[in-house]
Amino acid sequence: MRARTVGLLLTVCCGLTACSSEPVEQPSPAPQVPTPAPPTGTALKIEEVAGGLEHPWDVGFLPDGKVLVTQRPGRLALLSGMTPGATVTEVDADFADVLVKGEGGLMGLAVHPDFVHSRRFVTCQTRQNGGSPVDVRVVTWTLSPDGRSAQRVGDLLTGLPVNASGRHSGCRPTVAPDGALLVGTGDIADHPGIPQDRKNLGGKVLRIDLRTGEGLPDNPFASSPDPVERRLLTYGHRNVQGVAVQPGSDQVFISEHGPRGRDEVSKIIPGRNYGWDPSRGGTTDEYDESVSMSDTERFPDAVPPLWTSGSVSEAPSGAAFLAGTQWGQLEGRLAVVALRGQKMLLFRLDGSGAVTDVLLPPEFNDTHGRLRAARLGPDGALYVSTSTGDNDKILRVTLA
Repeated sequence: MRARTVGLLLTVCCGLTACSSEPVEQPSPAPQVPTPAPPTGTALKIEEVAGGLEHPWDVGFLPDGKVLVTQRPGRLALLSGMTPGATVTEVDADFADVLVKGEGGLMGLAVHPDFVHSRRFVTCQTRQNGGSPVDVRVVTWTLSPDGRSAQRVGDLLTGLPVNASGRHSGCRPTVAPDGALLVGTGDIADHPGIPQDRKNLGGKVLRIDLRTGEGLPDNPFASSPDPVERRLLTYGHRNVQGVAVQPGSDQVFISEHGPRGRDEVSKIIPGRNYGWDPSRGGTTDEYDESVSMSDTERFPDAVPPLWTSGSVSEAPSGAAFLAGTQWGQLEGRLAVVALRGQKMLLFRLDGSGAVTDVLLPPEFNDTHGRLRAARLGPDGALYVSTSTGDNDKILRVTLA
């Protein structure tokens, strides 16, 4: 295991952002988080459930034990089970309007809580029309009884901004215990005012009705006359990639790409600003990545991250809590997988939600390539997808 120290919160890699030799403004130093060696009894067992996939972006578990998998090039797969040797069946669905470019394509996935009756699930996807980018949107689908095809029901939410290059497309949906759909979005790395614009869906965490796509009546801006603002849970984000709900507290945590390192893990506080403003208060039309990820100087009330990667780029992606006694000493930790870092980070949180230490399981250090999705399955195992683009896999992770 590499002994380097990982700082608070996660960032995007230089390869995904515009690199520069210009000095970077750094936020006030965050408290260092210990990264001890994993204690005895915390070794992980990693099994390959299925392979032959291409950039699997997300996974969704069905009541019959099967697993849906979205693939960024615009394909949907159904795994026959959650154990090694599962067969992979391509699900026939019309993704002809998906813009597959850079970070964009067929992305996040969430299964309806009432799937056993409705057979519905939602996907996040970038849309094009005649080759021109339109938006990022959340689409509702119905899976056929035999699982071989999916029919598009309709667009649940449209108008999320999109970059023609696909950069900073987001888009991670997660169903909360109360049935609300949480969606982490990207700021598209183009129009610098988007993250602070509460009438734009980019660079936000949204909380919407899973049936209608509308903002919920107990959202922080529910009384706003603007329908976009009514959907917002938080704003001032750069590129949210992981959204996880802590069992027991129902507290929401996110993982987010930062510029030139400075990736973050944050606790969501409804209605709050998280401080990303590449427009420098509207003083520049350029997307300025030298500003602080969480600018508490310009926004004194901005919520600081719980953890940041500092100058190291990890490019964190999916996030999930390890719930259940089967995880032993790891129970309750927040698992975050990384693209550039090619690792898993396990965050221990105290009662207030603060990070007290981070474990780096050696079983994942540069052994499986880029890691994209992380979801806890109904069997209590953690399911992780690789994202190299060449024979990608779904991995099943348990305590050895």
